[in-house]
Amino acid sequence: MRPIGRRGFVTTATGAAFAVVGSGAPGAAAEHRGARGRDPDPAPAAEPGADPAAEPAPEPAAEAAADSFRFRGMWVATIANRDWPSRAGLTAGAQKAELLAHLDKAVERRLNAVVLQVRPAADALWPSPYEPWAQCLTGTQGRDPGWDPLGTAVAEAHARGLELHAWFNPYRVANHTDPARLAASHPARLHPEWTVPYGGKLYYDPGLPEVRRFVQDAMLDAVRRYDLDAVHWDDYFYPYPVAGEDFADDDTYARHGADFPDRADWRRHNTDLLVSEMSARIKELKPGVAFGVSPFGVWRNRADDPAGSDTRGGVATYDDLYADTRKWVGEGWIDHVVPQLYWHIGHSATDYVTLLDWWNATVEGTGVGLYVGEALYKAGDPDQPEAWQDPRELSRHLALAVERPGVGGHCYFAAQEVTRDRVGALAAVVADHYPVRARGPRAAGPGSAS
Repeated sequence: MRPIGRRGFVTTATGAAFAVVGSGAPGAAAEHRGARGRDPDPAPAAEPGADPAAEPAPEPAAEAAADSFRFRGMWVATIANRDWPSRAGLTAGAQKAELLAHLDKAVERRLNAVVLQVRPAADALWPSPYEPWAQCLTGTQGRDPGWDPLGTAVAEAHARGLELHAWFNPYRVANHTDPARLAASHPARLHPEWTVPYGGKLYYDPGLPEVRRFVQDAMLDAVRRYDLDAVHWDDYFYPYPVAGEDFADDDTYARHGADFPDRADWRRHNTDLLVSEMSARIKELKPGVAFGVSPFGVWRNRADDPAGSDTRGGVATYDDLYADTRKWVGEGWIDHVVPQLYWHIGHSATDYVTLLDWWNATVEGTGVGLYVGEALYKAGDPDQPEAWQDPRELSRHLALAVERPGVGGHCYFAAQEVTRDRVGALAAVVADHYPVRARGPRAAGPGSAS
């Protein structure tokens, strides 16, 4: 399958909703939530310790303020048990209890979307016919955990008025290079020719058409089975560069790259194919499911490309990860983009405001939604710069975003910090910008953000 044409697939009611949102109206990006027999805009959550009955009804101005950030997301990372489950080997009941606690905390913080990592390392948090059960559940890859985490997450999130975005990593196989440590049925053991060891980790080779098709099939199985609101990819395509190492795809390039005298262009083409093909297949299978990508915040530095941001980032997605994220926005292959703007206001090399303006201009007129990835994990971390010791740094980010019409919301990394909120940075965001709970883009319906 070749890359699809410019926004040719955005013809559904859902797509129309994104077009309205992404073109300057409040809201955008991470999805939608159609009428599914439940209240899409439940009563506002009370602050911890407050009497819900004593909370006054929101004034119209508060409703408008809430609507200005229609998407309020929280990442839940499962790789290496980062956020959930808290450790491998918990009972099914304990795992479920922890998951529900994360969902309840999202409601308490007046968020409306959970981005759950369901394919952390070419394994699955659902009974997949393509890949083994995820190691993060039981401690042993391939062992049945005794329940369906993704199915439960979808049902319980929706019961709470939360959107559920299924977060997949396309090409990461393992955080080690030993195939013998993988489950016996793992596709990477059955097809070792599909893999490349690099930087102490194991990856699928993005240049192989059969790999590209397989990883799409594996992810689409979840789309087919569950009532997902969106498919979500993070920033890992070709791996981040490791000093002194080359990604060993010489043979693949020799077989499949004849039309590309520049290997970097060929690699970007491979990633373009992955994105455009997946986009078309999602829309064919379930037109109401959105497709979003959360790239590293710097596409290219202006010193390398006049269209790039006025930054001096040490990594750029175009040059180092072979991911032309700006092209994907322009072509309309994704419904929303969630750039990871994990820097503070005034950062010398990658200033938050500079990047916010660049992304706001990039989505203008495209119909693609923009939600900003926020580094909640840095707030109050003593190893971070002084700006992150100020609990109001993140609230200032949202104040800046209000003035950029393309920004439709924010997503916070990650769940354990949403719960802990070390210095009250998220509490300040809620107090300043989330006066009531807001419906996500899908619940709002076509045209509701205008």
